Amino acid sequence: MKIDFSAKQREFAAYIRDPYHNPAPTDVKEQRVAMYRELFFNNINTFLSSNFPILHKILDGQPWLELAQDFFARHQCKSPYFSEIPEEFLDYLQNERDNPDDLPFMLELAHYEWVEMALSIAKEEPVANRQIADNLLEQRIRLSPLAWLLAYQYPVHKIAPTFLPMLPPAQPTFLIVYRDLQDEVNFLEITPMTYRLLEILQDNEGLLTATCLEQVAAEMRHPNPDAVITGGLSILKGLVEKTIISPC
Repeated sequence: MKIDFSAKQREFAAYIRDPYHNPAPTDVKEQRVAMYRELFFNNINTFLSSNFPILHKILDGQPWLELAQDFFARHQCKSPYFSEIPEEFLDYLQNERDNPDDLPFMLELAHYEWVEMALSIAKEEPVANRQIADNLLEQRIRLSPLAWLLAYQYPVHKIAPTFLPMLPPAQPTFLIVYRDLQDEVNFLEITPMTYRLLEILQDNEGLLTATCLEQVAAEMRHPNPDAVITGGLSILKGLVEKTIISPC
């Protein structure tokens, strides 16, 4: 008997992805196909759990399994690499997930956790640049490629099973997440002014430090621009020490 192997593969894959809505192949022993299903799903589930540990702890048990199963069943991954599964999971949460019972901060928390993983495996290397701090005002500087500027509605760096904010606070949360000289990923909660400083550098690589600070002072319409420039320069020097800022 001639067999359509493509059709068989689709039938087999459909069951492995979603056994609740697709029948198992009739010509394969139930025990064998169930074993394949368990192996595939457990691989994905374990990888998601290790990359999103806080979200996993918060949901725990059945809610987490249902989320992982929904991702496994519905999302068509564009990459064959396991290291890119977390990014695929974010794509699923943002564009495919549609559950009114989900925690309101779930996407932001998942993104924050993904950033830590993505920075830990980024190919760029941090560079020590402490010597530029002495004449920083006259330097052309940039934001390190290993420093990511983030803004969230929720305080994602504080969320835990014991702290689950159901409404966003009045003020957004501004963070800089970076990889240091020891290849450790760290985060800093920053003020709106520091966020704006770094945002300007991110959008204008190679800008003079003085120009960056003057732009912030002008935007703030501060009655004493020199005070803004002095304070901003002190902030930038501290960021140089952490390799968040580097010369061009």
